Order: sequence, then structure tokens, then C-alpha cells
Amino acid sequence: MTPPPSQEPALRLASASGRWVLFATVLGSAMAAIDATVVGIALPAIGQEFHASLADLQWVVTAYTLTLAGLLLVAGALGDRYGRRRVFLVGVVWFALASVLCGLATSANVLIAARALQGVGAALLTPGSLAIIEASFHPDDRGRAIGAWSAFGGVGTAIGPFLGGWLIQVVSWRLIFAINLPFAALVVAVTWRHVPETRDTAETGPVDVMGGLLVTLGLIGLTYGLIDGPTAGWSQPAPLTALISGLILLAAFLVRERRARAPVLPLSLFSSAQFSSANVVTFVVYAALGGALFLLPIQLEQVSGYTALQAGISLLPVTAIMLLLSARSGALAARIGPRLQLTAGPIVIAAGLALFARIGHSGNYLTEVLPAVLVFGFGLAINVAPLTSTVLAAAPAHNAGAASAVNNDVARAAGLIAVAVLPAAAGLTGSAYLHADTFSSGYKTASFISAGLCVLGGALAAVTIRNPCPAAREPAAPEAVAAVAPGSRALLHCGLDSPPPRSAQSIS
Repeated sequence: MTPPPSQEPALRLASASGRWVLFATVLGSAMAAIDATVVGIALPAIGQEFHASLADLQWVVTAYTLTLAGLLLVAGALGDRYGRRRVFLVGVVWFALASVLCGLATSANVLIAARALQGVGAALLTPGSLAIIEASFHPDDRGRAIGAWSAFGGVGTAIGPFLGGWLIQVVSWRLIFAINLPFAALVVAVTWRHVPETRDTAETGPVDVMGGLLVTLGLIGLTYGLIDGPTAGWSQPAPLTALISGLILLAAFLVRERRARAPVLPLSLFSSAQFSSANVVTFVVYAALGGALFLLPIQLEQVSGYTALQAGISLLPVTAIMLLLSARSGALAARIGPRLQLTAGPIVIAAGLALFARIGHSGNYLTEVLPAVLVFGFGLAINVAPLTSTVLAAAPAHNAGAASAVNNDVARAAGLIAVAVLPAAAGLTGSAYLHADTFSSGYKTASFISAGLCVLGGALAAVTIRNPCPAAREPAAPEAVAAVAPGSRALLHCGLDSPPPRSAQSIS
């Protein structure tokens, strides 16, 4: 029996109903997060089976991120308008069906198309998971519920590469997609029975679907040109046309959002210098992360001789460090202001990325991989929670959900563009990943480029991020930051209230 629509958040975390809602949202969002990390581990196996080029492997990753990033804002608006539970369910089913297509792919092109469809499903379910929690739980329990969502989601994401590596090594890379089916079925069953329907009754106008299409098509054109340009030649008609078309469509998107009555991207957010600066830092740092982490599994497996399972578990210390220190980092930033951590964090990340350049043919875990992993993880713990807190605190209360979504999209778009650009910038094109010496040389260059970007991010933060005025009261909505780091506190800025999120989304 379908639960009746509910407008008043009343669920308690300690109740059976509350635990079922938390279970469904954690498992649903974890599917999308795990899939994004596991595919990186599977890239060498996919490339070998399909005799794919490095550009094909780039598209396996970017096709998913393109549709996810392009449609994320629209999907959040659809949930608010037509029911968060309904859109979440559609997203889970869509994601599962697209996973079947991925697992049955007969060529790299078919897999790329299926991954794009999978990204659509992820876009539909991702904003819904947190929006359901915020709309369903009693305000007194909302912060703890989202903190639990974040913690359990982090554990799931940590297990994902280990499980994926084992499936790839023992059976086939195709099982990393098939494993989504039983999880999706469980999410649908629990959601249908236990999750109440909620929507924003104040939203009555049309959803800005055109805005979503413009930004998605613009990103597709830009990404195609950036990936195809290095191999086909920048002056060739296909990449040149794609680049120009992508830029025109993105410009049209900005014009559309300025004129739309209910834009998916409220441009007024960027009137805050703090908000704009934090998103610029986000873009630079997450571009470095996206490009470096795309190439790292290939280096470990193709050059250092790691199995898929070994590559999958090699980064587990990063997750452990994040779980242990992120909340403390957020709390520290709430006391002293974010500038120090947003300056130091990217520089420590840069040191970790530079250490990754030491990984070579021997791939000794204790001497080459682990030191880089520890420094890298520590840098992330310093940076991530304060960065997200700063973005949320810089937004007006009524735009907090949109601010979180924008920051999420900025991070994803940065990774998307980095995956398209970094390999070529490091001299890696064609079948370079099949030649260990060639790839290793380019990988070292790419690691140093990524490290340089992080140093730039730290320098930008030092110059542009301001610390808040001292605030005596607690922020009104700690759950917004708990979505990234349980227990950390949103920052207050002079003249701005701490923003209660309407449909907050975490960066992943």
C-alpha cells in the first residue's frame, strides 16, 4: 500500500519507520557513489576486452558524469515539484536497468551509451536521498539522520572498490554492474513500503527542463572537443565544432537562467564573493582530484602489476582518515574560520599527489603507495568539510539547497573536464595505457600537474576566502554540513544566517 503524502516532517530516527527511511536512502545513494568509484578500478579490464583506446576509457567515465552533472539540478527540482519519493524510485529503477545494459555491453561504444543512461538514473536518485531525509525527519533528529546517512554512505563507498576489485579479479568486470540489481530491488521494496511522499507545495510553476538540457548538451560538446582534439587535431571540424557548440550552449544556459522565472541555477548566488570564491577553489581542487584519480588505478594495474583487488583496496586508508578526521576538521573551521584550512588543505593534497608520482614499476605499497595515500587523505580531511561549510554559509537561507547543489555540480564538472584534458596535457593519448613505460612517464607528469592545480587552489583560498565574524550562537542547520562530515558545524558570516538546506546534496 502506498503511503499517503506527508507534508509535516515527523519521523524519529529511533523509530522503526525512521530506520527504514534511512536504510533506503543510504543504500540508494550508495549505489551511485560506489558505481562511480568501482568503474575506475575496472578500466584496464574493460580496455583489454574491447581493445579500447584511452579516449574510449575517458568516455566510459565522462559519459556517466556528464548526464549526472548536467541533470542534477533539474532532478532536484523535479523531486520538489512532483514528489521526492516518486523521483527517487524512478531514479533507482532507471539506474538498475542502465546497469543491465552496461553489463551486457558488446563494445566500448555500447558501454559508453549505457553509462550515459546510468548517469541519468544517478541524477534522479542522488538529490532525492538527502531531500527525503530532510523532508521526512523531525527537525530534532534531522542532523543525526543526515550524519548517519553520511557515515554509512562513507562505509559503503569504502567497501565498493574492494568488492569491485574482487568481482573483477574472480569473475568479470561485468559483475560490478550486475551487483546493482539486488540492491536496487531492495531499495525499491523498502522505499515503496516505508518512505513517505513529500513535495514542496510552494513550487507550482514549470520545471526549468530547458536549462538542464542546455547545460548537459553544452558539457557534452565541450567534453567531446577536449577528448577528441588531441588525437584528431584541434583544427579538425569535429572537435572544433564540438568545442564552439559547447561554449555557445553553456552561454545560452547562463542567459536562460538569468531570465527564467524558476531557474535551476539561481545566478544571484554568485553575488556573494565568498560563495563565488569557494566554488572557484572547489573547481580547481576537484579538477586535480578527478584527473589524478582517473589515472591512478591504470598506473597501479598496468605499470605496477597490481591486481584489480589490490588496486581497489589500496586507497582504503583515505576513507578511514576522512571518517576519523572530517568532523573534527569541520568543528575546527567553525572555531577559527575556514581560510587556514582551505589554504593548507589543498597544499597537503598537492604533496600527496606529488608523492603519487613516485609510484613506478615496483609499486611497493609500504614505500611508494602508502605514504602518498596517507598525506593525500590527510589533505582531504583538512579541506573537504570546511570548503562545503563555507559554500553553505555564504548562501541565503532560502537558497541553501540550490547552493549545495551548485557546489556539487561544480565539483563534478571539474572532474569531468579534468578527465578530458589531463591525459592529453601529460602526453597520454591513443593506446598509451597499454605501454607501461610510456604511460608511467605521462602519469608522473599528470601527477605533478594535478599537484600544481592544488597549490593554485590553496593560493586562491588564501587570497579570496574570508573568515567569519565571531558568532555566539550555533548554526540553525548543522545537518547541511553533516552531509559531508558528521558533527562538523556550518560557519556563520556577518549579516548572514546559517542556511537550513532545502534539498542539500553532498560532494562525492
